[in-house]
Amino acid sequence: MMLSLLGLLAGLGLLIVLTMRGFNLFITAPLCALLVAISNGIPFWQLNDKLDFVHGYMSGFSGFVAAWFLMFLLGSLFGKLMEHTGAADAVALAIVKKLGQGKAVLAVVLACAVLTYGGVSVFVVAFSAYPMAVSLFKGANLPRRFIPAALALGSVTFTMTSAGSPEIQNWIPIPYLGTTPYAGWQVSIVVAIFMAIAGYATLMWMLKRAVANGEYFVQRSSDPTITDRALPHPLMGIIPLAVVLLLSFLLHDSLQQAALIVALSGGVVSLYLLNFRFLHNPAAATNEGVLGALLAIGNTAAVVGFGSVAKLTPAFASVVEYMTHLPGPELLGAAVAVSAIAGLTGSASGGQVIALPEIAPHYLDRGVDAEQLHRVVAISSGALDSLPHNGYVVTTIRAICGETHQNAYWPVAVVSVVVPVLGTALAILLFQWF
Repeated sequence: MMLSLLGLLAGLGLLIVLTMRGFNLFITAPLCALLVAISNGIPFWQLNDKLDFVHGYMSGFSGFVAAWFLMFLLGSLFGKLMEHTGAADAVALAIVKKLGQGKAVLAVVLACAVLTYGGVSVFVVAFSAYPMAVSLFKGANLPRRFIPAALALGSVTFTMTSAGSPEIQNWIPIPYLGTTPYAGWQVSIVVAIFMAIAGYATLMWMLKRAVANGEYFVQRSSDPTITDRALPHPLMGIIPLAVVLLLSFLLHDSLQQAALIVALSGGVVSLYLLNFRFLHNPAAATNEGVLGALLAIGNTAAVVGFGSVAKLTPAFASVVEYMTHLPGPELLGAAVAVSAIAGLTGSASGGQVIALPEIAPHYLDRGVDAEQLHRVVAISSGALDSLPHNGYVVTTIRAICGETHQNAYWPVAVVSVVVPVLGTALAILLFQWF
């Protein structure tokens, strides 16, 4: 058992180190999973047995893609249409105009929050908001290495896992727990406000320290610019976001998970109809949306495959068994189990997909309230998932912002790991008290 656990930890550690050094997840995730398999005596491939490395990794990879591809695709198309029509810029600039240039960080966070809670994929939000973030940070002369943290705070913390959010991290628990996306909404509101305030205050504190130490904005020749092209009215961007939220609210009882597909489809259609005259290249928007969806779901599925191989090890079963029998509130055990598996897979959604079949029946049989369990699972999945090998973290820091993990990851870790851990603890306390 000790050897199994050491192999599991070695594979995870190597995955994090290679990711920090810039290696591609499509290569590093299966290689590190192979290390886990070898150290645990899992055969590479067997003709009539699914308990081998190849079947284990690919079943996790393909299973996640099969279950969530349509959501990723529609979310990415929605985001790219928001970007290409200028609707995302219109909403973001309206927020900036309302707040003023002096509130650069707050403007970036709020713009990302509005887009994320409106149903735009967190990956696409980062792509869409980055040009505005560069412009704002340049105007305020703030060090650009904090842009990924500002994008993450608005996208993958208090919005991604809150009640009512159309993001998949809030929808995955529904079929396992028989709940709705609004489960535990009273506590969710309090926790979301706490995470938003704590995350923003901490980010501003880190920024002020960096500026006091002499850091400033360094411009690059490759920096995107916000053009002076004609933009739709901000309402033309807000209405499609409202359509996504309204359809998901009206249809979640009857359609369950499929309600999100209908809601995002409605958002895509309404966005096109309201802003088609601002869409100059529909083919480019569609192609970019498809490629963005493939990148996002591929990065996530790669680490889900790693988690699926980890799930075959004796150590995994023992760790889950230990975590689900921790002393104290049952919700604490559920939070620890989901956080650990999300950290292992580097994915909030992947961690939920792997953890929920194991822990949901266990806690429901013990009489845990399904709505409370849903909300704690959702919030806790968004904590340790943001380790360096997380697909969103890798894509945002490297592909979008052009930074290195060494420069940009630690502010991201504070707002997207530490703050959600505190939010999870607050949610458990509130559910226990009320």
